[in-house]
Order: sequence, then structure tokens, then C-alpha cells
Amino acid sequence: MFLRAALNSALDTLEQSDVGSPRLNAETLLMFVLNCNRAYLYAHPERELTEDEQQRYEEAIAERSRGVPAQYITGHQEFWGLDFIVSPACLIPRPETEHLVETAIEIARDYAHPLIIDVGTGSGCIALSLANELPQAEVHAADLSPDALEVARANAARLQLDRVLFHITDLLTGFPTDFADIIVSNPPYVGETEADQVQAQVRKFEPHMAVFGGNVGTEIVDKLITQARPVLKPGGWLLIEIGYTQSAKVEELLHGWSEVHFVPDLQGIPRVAVARKP
Repeated sequence: MFLRAALNSALDTLEQSDVGSPRLNAETLLMFVLNCNRAYLYAHPERELTEDEQQRYEEAIAERSRGVPAQYITGHQEFWGLDFIVSPACLIPRPETEHLVETAIEIARDYAHPLIIDVGTGSGCIALSLANELPQAEVHAADLSPDALEVARANAARLQLDRVLFHITDLLTGFPTDFADIIVSNPPYVGETEADQVQAQVRKFEPHMAVFGGNVGTEIVDKLITQARPVLKPGGWLLIEIGYTQSAKVEELLHGWSEVHFVPDLQGIPRVAVARKP
């Protein structure tokens, strides 16, 4: 089968399966199978696929048609300009989380040698992006899932950021008091009561413990805020990614902290809660 025909066939299959952005998905998966860029696809429409390439492409399209995220099929996702390995053991990095990284970098630059903890590191995208941008920082990454930490460690090795220290722990359990200058986290913040509002592919394929944060969604955020206070040094900062309806509730939970404010995403929705330990 020629490249153009394979692409058109995949497009039809994805459209019939109601997959969003079918052309983008069809092209992304074909680039993955052929190990090429988009320009190659359009420059070589008459390139004939080998039997193995055609089979692998059809298998990838079948997986995507049943809802498997393209990132889990290719095993990769770009974040903060870096290429991260991803697997069903960890949440797929999302563009809105870059607001958390950006805010942390701005704060960290006020420190000569900031000590940063990333709680619920998953693929390691936050911790490793910060380590890459802040070579003077000491970065720790914590997660409750050994499988997620295995992915994060693999990413650290690929990105040559082995100086990041990894911890298997529930949130901040085991960290000493007055330890960190900055704590960052993209915790699970979707409520179980909101499950029907979550995309089907997220519900079915991304790790439940990385998505859902309790019945109403702020239970783990509450626990994190409580644990963060003793672990932070005086004047230290806590940065948490939150859900689009949670700013008022999170502001209540941060009562007693100073300089509490929220960083909006590109749609103007409060996305990152920022607070300073008095």
C-alpha cells in the first residue's frame, strides 16, 4: 500500500470511530511507524509501505480507534521542549501543566541553590523540566507508584538529568522538616462525582490514582497542603495545579498562608495555586 492510501484509509477509520482530530492522529501515528517527520509524509505520497510497516500502522490505528491515547501508542509526549517517555503507568503530560513549571522557575531564580520537591512526579516531566532549566537547583521527585517512578527514572537517564533524586512515598511522607524552598505538584484533583465529565480515554486508559483526588477532588490537595507546611523552610513556596472550579475551595484550604494567589492558564482560568509559608 502506498503512503497516501494508507493515510487516507486511517483517516476514514478514525473518523468512523469519532476520534478527535483524526488527521493529526493519522499523521502522528504514521510518522511514528515510519520514524519520519510530517514533511516526509507530504513529500513522498507514493512511497510504498513494507508489509511490516503497514501491519504496525494498522495496529496503531486500531488501538487509537478504541480510545487508547496516541501518546501511549507512540510512547512519547513533548513537554517544556523535551521529549518524555510515557506509559499507562503515568499521566500524560499536558500543556496546561507548563504554567506550573513556568511559575516555579520564576520563583526559583530568587534562590542561589533552591531545593525543590515535585510531589506526584509521574513521568517526571515537572521535576526534569525544572532540573533542566535550573542547573543550580537540587530537585527531588516523589511518587507513590513504583511503575511511574520507573518511567521517571528512564526519562532522567535519557535526558541526562541523573542528578534528580527519586523517592517512593505517599505525598511528602518521610521528608524532614524545614527541608525545601519550593514544593510543586500536579496532584490528582478530579472528583469521583465528576467522572462522567472526564474524557472517556482519560477514564479508561490513564491511571485512576493520578486523575481522581477523592470524592470531590480536593481531598489530596488538602492533605498535600497540610504536609507541605512543615516540610517547607520558613518563607518557602507551595505551587499546586488545580481544577478549573477549585480556586475558591483551595484558597480556603490555604488559610494562614501568605501571598496566596492564582496563576491563570491561557483561557484565563485559575490553574496554579501559589502560597508562601509565613
